[in-house]
Amino acid sequence: MHRDPSHSIPANAFGSNRRWSAAGVLAAVLLVCVLPKTAAQATLRARLRALPFKIAYESYVHGNWDIYVANADGSAPVNLTATPDQNEHYPQISRDGRQICFVSDTGEGRQVIRSLYVMDTDGRHRRKLADRARQPFWTQAGEAIGYLPQLYPIFRPNDGYTDGMVFYSLATGKTTPHPASAKLHQLYNPSFDPGGRWIAATVHGGMGIGHAIILIAARGTRFVKLNIPGCRPCLSPDGKEIAWGASDHELVVAPLDMSSDHPQVGPWRLRITDATNKVYHVDWSPDGHFLSFSRGPNGEGDPNRVGTYQVPNEMIGAYAPGWNIAVVAADRTGTLDLNHVSSAEVVEVTTNGCSNKEPAWFRDPSRDGQ
Repeated sequence: MHRDPSHSIPANAFGSNRRWSAAGVLAAVLLVCVLPKTAAQATLRARLRALPFKIAYESYVHGNWDIYVANADGSAPVNLTATPDQNEHYPQISRDGRQICFVSDTGEGRQVIRSLYVMDTDGRHRRKLADRARQPFWTQAGEAIGYLPQLYPIFRPNDGYTDGMVFYSLATGKTTPHPASAKLHQLYNPSFDPGGRWIAATVHGGMGIGHAIILIAARGTRFVKLNIPGCRPCLSPDGKEIAWGASDHELVVAPLDMSSDHPQVGPWRLRITDATNKVYHVDWSPDGHFLSFSRGPNGEGDPNRVGTYQVPNEMIGAYAPGWNIAVVAADRTGTLDLNHVSSAEVVEVTTNGCSNKEPAWFRDPSRDGQ
């Protein structure tokens, strides 16, 4: 594990009525102004600091993608991977907080190989599980890792460039296809519900249903459209709510009833909006009390940057200057406009704007029992 001084910049407050233009965010990457903390912000940070949780995320620093882990308030960031010859993305944490799976890209252009890896959350015992594997996710018991095989051998960085769904047994090293694997195409962002009955995912133009958020029966062949717009669903730890990106500029939280064979989403209770920047990659804290997300200006990446791709900034591998991780309380209701918030409402976990994306919470195993 390696501490990186570029991740140790003190956090800025979200000022009241503060608007971030793309140029302003890019300028902030070069010159970070440290603002005085208000008592309210200190209180919110103190709440996060007291939590026995950490947040993993991907970041582009010194011309290379790596996976970092920080405390819930953003303090003590650590580079878990530190591999100048590989580019790591998309961290996903086992429910017990002890292991992390992720993907790593090697090579250039259409010859890039995206591979699935697993390691301990302290960076030890890293091993490769599969090549041309995307969008990994943990089973509830942590005995296996699901992933989506790449659609064709030739690499493309686009979301939904997948065909099927398989599960890799950590004990045996064998892979088992999902019962409906032959019918599952162009998926991304899959994850199990806490009860292990459903797998939430986004389908992007495949399976005869266009673009939709769906639930897939974990042990069967059914899938159910949730009839909500957007992508990247994330189910709450108790399985009673769903958070997702309703658009490029809005995250939503709503109740989710999975008690029947026909799950339904209820009235939207929280909307997190940003008319200026994109907001993506929402994730629940293990206790369900907080939400993390990525936030930054629009863009299409910069293919001149080594190890990056020319795709929208929110996608894996897109160089996204000005993108940072933020945290809000999940128990609020109504609309939270990120351009008109107090420092009591949002805490920036990262502030360096180094393409920080894909946050993933987990309970720190060293603090079990707290």
